[in-house]
Amino acid sequence: MATTLLSQPNIAPTGALIDRYGRAITYLRVSVTDRCDFRCTYCMSEQMSFLPKKDVLSFEEIDTIVSAFVRRGVRKVRLTGGEPLVRRDIMDLVQTIGGHLGSGLEELTLTTNGSQLRRYAAGLAAAGVKRLNVSVDTLDAQNFAEITRRGRLAEVLDGIDAAAEAGLKIKINMVAMRGVNDAEIPAVLEWAHGRGFGLTLIEGMPLGEVGIDRVESYLPLRELRETLGQRYTLEPAAHRTGGPARYDFVKETNGLLGFITPMSHNFCESCNRVRLTATGQLYMCLGQDDMVDLRLALREGGPEALNAALDQAMQLKPKGHDFVLERGAPTVAVARHMSVTGG
Repeated sequence: MATTLLSQPNIAPTGALIDRYGRAITYLRVSVTDRCDFRCTYCMSEQMSFLPKKDVLSFEEIDTIVSAFVRRGVRKVRLTGGEPLVRRDIMDLVQTIGGHLGSGLEELTLTTNGSQLRRYAAGLAAAGVKRLNVSVDTLDAQNFAEITRRGRLAEVLDGIDAAAEAGLKIKINMVAMRGVNDAEIPAVLEWAHGRGFGLTLIEGMPLGEVGIDRVESYLPLRELRETLGQRYTLEPAAHRTGGPARYDFVKETNGLLGFITPMSHNFCESCNRVRLTATGQLYMCLGQDDMVDLRLALREGGPEALNAALDQAMQLKPKGHDFVLERGAPTVAVARHMSVTGG
């Protein structure tokens, strides 16, 4: 059920955002656009219809919403997309949100496909961004082109070089897919750790129709960890970044290997996140359809209605998601693509 908040009684900010299960919301992911210059097979269909620009939140509206969250206890903001760096004048927004650092906001990060990093890395660092997640699902140029449908690996690797030169800390994200890139995981692991980058492996999720057989390509990370454990010494690590990944230290490569397992072992009991779409819908769970329309609340009721909407959202946040990916089960858990909610 999708929920839209039209109006609420005048409710003053009540401090920290605590959901009905006692979880404090300290992490906001903001999709600044649903557009992307890639069409990754696990994320988008090849022929995508994107939102009209008039439906997308303005930078001023995004900052107003982010400011409300920071006042209510959010300490980490991640900018996502689509590909956030393809939005026009994106550095204006990065600089504006970066202005909250030290005034409640502790960290501003960004997830990117890397295609625009050569152009923006230095500016991101100057605006206060210290860490990036960069998606690299293979180091084979041909396989990269096939997975992204239009990306160029050399361009992404050059962007990563630019980010490293700018002093940004980099974590590589890799969606593990059976028969697609699973044989390449050791090579990506050794490359990433050899560069001083972390690597996080992610299970594919049934979000939106993308035109591939998700059941066929699904690779449980529990199985993958056992396979990697035959080659490497994996030692559980206490490292946390505020997100859902759980980490091992890889003794042979002297680096951290993260696992995000929304399918085989969900991490909902400690969920501290909510996601704002580019059109202002706040989703309390990536795998559920319940949402609160913050754009409508802000435009029709101003800051008081926005704060009331945040309180309403805390009552709607579910205990967890219900992803199932097996023969005979629906291969799409929710109709919207990952790029709509923010990766």
